[in-house]
Amino acid sequence: MTKQSIQADFEKLGRFLAQFGPEGSRDAQLPGNDIFYEPMHILVERARESNPWFTEENVRRAFAYWADALQGDKIRKWLDAYDFPENPEPKKVGIIMAGNIPLVGLHDLLSVLASGHRAVVKMSSSDNKFIPLLVKYLEHINPEWKGRVEFRDGLMKDAEAFIATGSDNSARYFDYYFGKYPHIIRRNRNGVAVLTGNETDEELEKLADDIMLYYGLGCRNVSKMFVPRGFDLNRLFKALLRYGHYIDDKKYRNNYDYNKAVFIMSTDEAERQSLIDNGLVLLKRDHRYASPIGVLFYEHYDDLEDVKKILAHDKDKIQVVVSGADIPGAVAFGTTQQPELWDYADGVDTMRFLLDLHKRDKDERN
Repeated sequence: MTKQSIQADFEKLGRFLAQFGPEGSRDAQLPGNDIFYEPMHILVERARESNPWFTEENVRRAFAYWADALQGDKIRKWLDAYDFPENPEPKKVGIIMAGNIPLVGLHDLLSVLASGHRAVVKMSSSDNKFIPLLVKYLEHINPEWKGRVEFRDGLMKDAEAFIATGSDNSARYFDYYFGKYPHIIRRNRNGVAVLTGNETDEELEKLADDIMLYYGLGCRNVSKMFVPRGFDLNRLFKALLRYGHYIDDKKYRNNYDYNKAVFIMSTDEAERQSLIDNGLVLLKRDHRYASPIGVLFYEHYDDLEDVKKILAHDKDKIQVVVSGADIPGAVAFGTTQQPELWDYADGVDTMRFLLDLHKRDKDERN
């Protein structure tokens, strides 16, 4: 398939997804919509029946993000950064998807398809409804996509390369089974915020999105903050209030209450004293990055240069840094859950990895 054809089909996919965002409406002019709109509409409305974290609000937010990402100019910028081989010999690429937020595995799938390979997909049981329907939609608007994606529940012994996303524990399993193949294996990473004390109220409200969207379950959600000593945390608490409805959600509340009990019952007096509770989020002074649901870790600092050194040392634990300070690679407040197509997880260029499989295949034949 040509780059232009791929772009056109992905753009139609974006238009299809846009219908299900918070402000979306049915597009009568969209090819295949008469067949696929109602089934997807039902899946969106019933998503929480199979995954309690997938509220309709969060699902529609994820669809709106992908609709924005799959606009023509963005797809073009993404694909134009690479040289695609003519008439490539596709390999089977195994994709093991996470299921922490809706459509989290879609980027890997689109990358495999755009690079000219075939995808063998093992979805998470937490998010296994939307992507198969999106694949069927692609196959409908362009039959050349047929046979390019296969969904599996079991082993992928015939796959020739792997992209696997999971926890640190599952990564050890992936390393054992897939280490001899070309692979990308992703481990636990988290979002970090670095505050200076000069943030506006608007910036803190955007930071609240970075912390709370999708209940904080995404690897790009902020789970740890570095704040200057003397920073008024009440300003952040005020910004978080618009997510106050989360505490009425039974699953979130159970996690919040459990973690609060664990910290309060700690035998470490200093640990108990470091806990700040605003009735929605527990702030705990902690050097770690991965905080539990309903908890936000923080550390005080005196010198921003010290924070930069810490971030550089711990870069393998960090997915994204959000800050208004001069931090290398930092993104703007409110954008951690809005990566561009070329913002690859863990900083590993997935498309380059996939295109190099073609080069490796050519070198082996020669």
